[in-house]
Amino acid sequence: MKFSSPAADVFIPDGRPVASALQRTTHLCIAAHQDDIEIMAYHGIAECYEAKDRWFTGVVVTDGAGSPRSGKFARHTDAQMKTVRRTEQRKAAKLGRYAAMIQLAHPSAVVKDARSPAVRADLAAILRATRPRTVYLHNPADKHDTHVAVLQRCLEALRSLPPADRPEQVYGCEVWRNLDWLVDADKRLLDDSANPRLAAKLVGVFQSQIAGGKRYDLAAIGRRLANATFHTSHATDAAAAITWAMDLTPLVKNDRLSVEKFTLAHLDRLRADVTERLRRFL
Repeated sequence: MKFSSPAADVFIPDGRPVASALQRTTHLCIAAHQDDIEIMAYHGIAECYEAKDRWFTGVVVTDGAGSPRSGKFARHTDAQMKTVRRTEQRKAAKLGRYAAMIQLAHPSAVVKDARSPAVRADLAAILRATRPRTVYLHNPADKHDTHVAVLQRCLEALRSLPPADRPEQVYGCEVWRNLDWLVDADKRLLDDSANPRLAAKLVGVFQSQIAGGKRYDLAAIGRRLANATFHTSHATDAAAAITWAMDLTPLVKNDRLSVEKFTLAHLDRLRADVTERLRRFL
């Protein structure tokens, strides 16, 4: 496949031809940065890891140039960081037995520019080539600007597809804002209990971030464990590790549904839940 950026990278861990590697995809994650996939979509990776009829493909939209750095990476230039992060993401894809790993290498500024067609065109091409059943995206209440911009470009690409070619299920996953605040009826439970050693190894691949001062390896796993324990107060844990997600399928099925109104409705339901509980004991 040919993408907008000449630096775009397509990696097939098992060496299969690109077209057939993409066609076998059943689970697809589109994320902003290297390591976001392993934090937000472990559920999909684990579901496909040892399955013969399910395959996980990852897409990273940005080039990794703006990542924080310290320690042994403190003097790395942006160009060096791009290379390091691209290599780390390839290593994670091999470790997780992905069907394919695509890094589109767009600068964040391009992703944030709604007038630029490049990102949505690349994403639409990937979606047409993979036709996944399940898609993992950032959630619209995330507090990272680039994550929200990537989500917007993803929704534009998904809505450009004929309705029959759109995925059955689309999840908006937590990264830079937890989703434990969602009322229970709005939560989608992504069970991350399987193969905890693999889960830890995947996040641990990204030493440019971990050694550079961001302990994503501890934080991501810790959040999943906390989600499982604090899921419900009156029952034992249903899973050992959980990522919370928002069901974004309505946004993909209905082109006229406003992303803003859809998202704020979740906050309205939280407000109503808190209000009702406070008044219950007056």
